Amino acid sequence: MAIEGKIQRISGPAVIADGMFGARMYDIVRVGKEDLIGEIIRLDGQTAFVQVYEDTSGLTVGEPIISTGLPLSVEMGPGMLNGIFDGIQRPLDKIKIQSGTFIERGIVVNSLSREQKWQFTPSVSVGDKVTGGQILGTVPEFAFTHKILVPPDKSGTIKTIAAAGDYTVEEVIATFEDGTELQMYHPWPVRQARPTKEKLDPVTPFLTGMRILDVLFPLAMGGTAAIPGPFGAGKTVTQQSIAKFGNAEIVIYVGCGERGNEMTEVLTEFPEMVDPQTGNPLMNRTVLIANTSNMPVAAREASIYTGITLAEYFRDQGYAVSVMADSTSRWAEALREIASRLEEMPAEEGYPPYLSSRLAAFYERGGRVTTLADETGAVSIIGAVSPAGGDFSEPVTQATLRITGCFWALDAGLARRRHFPSINWDKSYSLFNSILDPWYSGNVAPDYVDLRNEAVNILQKEAELQEVVQLVGPDALQDQERLIIEVGRVLRQDFLQQNGFDPVDASCSLKKAYGMLQMMLKMNNSATEFIEAGGTVDELLANPVMEKINRSRYVPEDEFEAYKNDVLAELDKAFVVAA
Repeated sequence: MAIEGKIQRISGPAVIADGMFGARMYDIVRVGKEDLIGEIIRLDGQTAFVQVYEDTSGLTVGEPIISTGLPLSVEMGPGMLNGIFDGIQRPLDKIKIQSGTFIERGIVVNSLSREQKWQFTPSVSVGDKVTGGQILGTVPEFAFTHKILVPPDKSGTIKTIAAAGDYTVEEVIATFEDGTELQMYHPWPVRQARPTKEKLDPVTPFLTGMRILDVLFPLAMGGTAAIPGPFGAGKTVTQQSIAKFGNAEIVIYVGCGERGNEMTEVLTEFPEMVDPQTGNPLMNRTVLIANTSNMPVAAREASIYTGITLAEYFRDQGYAVSVMADSTSRWAEALREIASRLEEMPAEEGYPPYLSSRLAAFYERGGRVTTLADETGAVSIIGAVSPAGGDFSEPVTQATLRITGCFWALDAGLARRRHFPSINWDKSYSLFNSILDPWYSGNVAPDYVDLRNEAVNILQKEAELQEVVQLVGPDALQDQERLIIEVGRVLRQDFLQQNGFDPVDASCSLKKAYGMLQMMLKMNNSATEFIEAGGTVDELLANPVMEKINRSRYVPEDEFEAYKNDVLAELDKAFVVAA
């Protein structure tokens, strides 16, 4: 039975209603005469505190509020890929047809098309016993096989199953003996994590195509990472590159409270990007959730829950999914605004006391799991953080640091010097190095870990020597120390730096990255012997083999092995002191 109350007070997106006895937390309500969408976030006797997902201007005290009795849910089934939705999964392309450029208040649009037909092929037979999460059948969607799942909270014995053919998502494709009807889609509450059979250790890497990340600060498949950085440091560009070149099969990109022009770039560039894995448009395996800074603040708070719920759905089909949350700072600001409207006690910098627990609840929904259908799936979460003025000590960055396994610190100074990706190798870290080392040793090369550690040591020594140079000048250094600075420069400029506009250097495989490390570190060892035998750094830098090492990142993958072997052979005889 619907519960109806009346608006008692309005404060921005927060509406307080009286007469809501019997309503439940997180129920969806229809607010006012225009039926605006809202969600109950606090109950006090008969008083309900509602956050409204739409603009509340024009609402008046005394207008009705009706509870639907259902939580905020998203529709999951065929038709989500290549889709652009708002923060509560309303398709923006359909909204534009109905209401034009701006979203009309109270508009109701189905998330998934009710007219489009999908080619369904059953995977079960009459009499089979199925449980929640099992696969009923498959539907081709672009180059992707969409697996139709039994809703996690349903189970039974198959009484009827649809024959292979074309069906809409609303048509019944299976029934249980108890009369339960199943369709190709099902709703799921966004604030409730989808169940799994077992959580697995993160033992395989999430490869991004960026050498600095894959080699120095790797992320595990199913792991979590934070990209904090000031304005203009490259958070959005880094996430877009990871979305394009990462080894996830499905990409969920959540634009949470970003500026309209940044989100416009995403919406225009993603459909034009070519997927390097398949050669098809990247959007064919992407879902975009666009919630710009001028959209209602409450929908911004819901948008990351919508994104992670969609990711869990694809994970339950046995796929590796990456979630790009850009940015969690804007989401935290939405929390702060709603909390202040509800007159909750503020904590540090005005954020609510539950900021850390809400962030943790979001990131904890990532992971590599065994699904209810005994498949292996993973959700990797990469969240951008936008600290004001680049201050990493602010609450959102610090709360995120305590939760995530990777910290990729963007540096505005590197960005100003045109060093991209502008990730500071002194401030960044990964907690997955030791976990992934066996995989790297077994799948790349036995000495891969040793070479990586040697490169890190050189970069650290070079940073220390650069401080000495700033104090006393380069002339005070000995040749051995000048060599460390030169090798560090090669590692910084030719290994850690990548050219996103170059078709070859935009993405780098681990095999090529390992080969580049081999060349650079063999050069370091040969040059060290050369200096000890009486050679000079100037002679070393004039050797033609140095130019070949510098240009190695622009060598195509299929030509790289032969190129590397030639350079390694040349290094054996390049640095010889004349008698």
